[in-house]
Amino acid sequence: MDVTLNGGMKRLAVMALFSMAASAAWAQVAAPETRLEYMSVDEINQAMDRGQLSSARLVRHLLQRIETLDKNGPAINAIIELNPDAVAMAEAMDQERKGGHIRGPLHGIPVLLKDNIDTSDQMQTSAGSLAMVGQPAAQDAFIVQRLRAAGAVILGKTNLSEWANFRDAAIPSGWSGRGGQTKNPHVLSKDPCGSSSGAAAAAAAGFAPLSVGTETAGSIICPASFNGVVGIKPTVGLLSRSGIVPVTLKLDTPGPMARTVRDAALLLNAMAGDDAADPIKKPNVLNWLDYTTLLRPDALVGQRIGYPAKFDRSALPLLIDPQFSQALELMQAAGATLIPVEMSDPGTEGLDDAFYMGIKRELPPYLASRTTIPAKTLEDLLQFNTRDSKGHGQSMLIAACRVVFDEQTYNQLWQKIQSENAAAIDQLLATHQLDALVSDVGSPAMNIVPLAGYPGVMVPSGMDDDGLPTSIFFFGPRWSEARLLALAYGYEQASQARRAPAFKP
Repeated sequence: MDVTLNGGMKRLAVMALFSMAASAAWAQVAAPETRLEYMSVDEINQAMDRGQLSSARLVRHLLQRIETLDKNGPAINAIIELNPDAVAMAEAMDQERKGGHIRGPLHGIPVLLKDNIDTSDQMQTSAGSLAMVGQPAAQDAFIVQRLRAAGAVILGKTNLSEWANFRDAAIPSGWSGRGGQTKNPHVLSKDPCGSSSGAAAAAAAGFAPLSVGTETAGSIICPASFNGVVGIKPTVGLLSRSGIVPVTLKLDTPGPMARTVRDAALLLNAMAGDDAADPIKKPNVLNWLDYTTLLRPDALVGQRIGYPAKFDRSALPLLIDPQFSQALELMQAAGATLIPVEMSDPGTEGLDDAFYMGIKRELPPYLASRTTIPAKTLEDLLQFNTRDSKGHGQSMLIAACRVVFDEQTYNQLWQKIQSENAAAIDQLLATHQLDALVSDVGSPAMNIVPLAGYPGVMVPSGMDDDGLPTSIFFFGPRWSEARLLALAYGYEQASQARRAPAFKP
């Protein structure tokens, strides 16, 4: 055994081994006693610093786990493609470490990327579509450049809902023509949610400590919740969108997915930076902000947090989501002042056209930049899907192709949608003098926060009676990621609610 487990890791190992023992025989076989797959970034770094673990050994271990659980056994199908250069990258990072050069906390740490994020290597970037399979992208997405510079090992690409859930509304979450159907590792027959289903399922199942998803409207926060991991949906523009297959730059954003708040914050640190090619300009101070600085166990003390008033006056929500009620009690016990609030959904008039116009505006230039793929235009894409439908429609892509695009109308639609949804949050914060808000996953906040372009952090809160994860959602004003992560960390430390998946049928 190469790793000496500390007390926390021993507890995690016992918990994980117990859950695996309750599952099928193939799951038991896939539970090496080192439990490398569930180590945090800090634990991995500590083991590497002590000479008890190498990046190459960790990568090989994860590749074997992916082979056992993702491609075989329960066949989670979260990974759409593995990086053939991953072991060599890890060995290079090990050599740098031996030479005394450590780039930072992600040096030698494996990271998975959603398959709509460009990499200029041997891997495809396809958004899950066979129409995009051809020559790999010419250059790395900006966030991938940042990750490589930080020493991260790009382990592979994760499956997704094809075209980030904008192909056809009837297609199941987590399905793509190229990758097939991703499963929820907690209960294999249940919804993994989309579109970053593969990124969330992979993190939950121990295929990598870190993964990167993307979101336009719920595609990080929903799969994070359903798969029981931490997901950060940043303020739109905090992270660069350059080199990411677009839906609309009004809302598109990449974001970290991990098993702990601190790991997600470390990944956010590595990806943040000033990209001159991104149209949104953020405050310069954010380019050098360390999102781990405020992560303290007592972070909830003295904080005023709004929560859905339905949990204050009705027994029904408590029955539907008892874990959320328990989360509120924990936060109050940890020193937070909780204020019941009513959040009204401003509605989404014109939203479909706003999305379709975004696709019609943003996707053709991206397709044109990928000169050796079958689909070079929206029309090419529709024709390809007609020939190779795999039993699924493409009504949303057809609508995007047919919509009448007008730049002024497009901007006015999004100005109205974003300002109304932002006001729904801002008014609550101001009226009740709140530091942040927290919500259950059945709240209007799940729609309002993404449409406002505001940040949020999804955190595991336990398990329901069916063995599926439950979550709570911290959110607040633009550029408030540091505060939200602090609150999420304070809750996470008080609750210790995340559970490893049991791979139930």
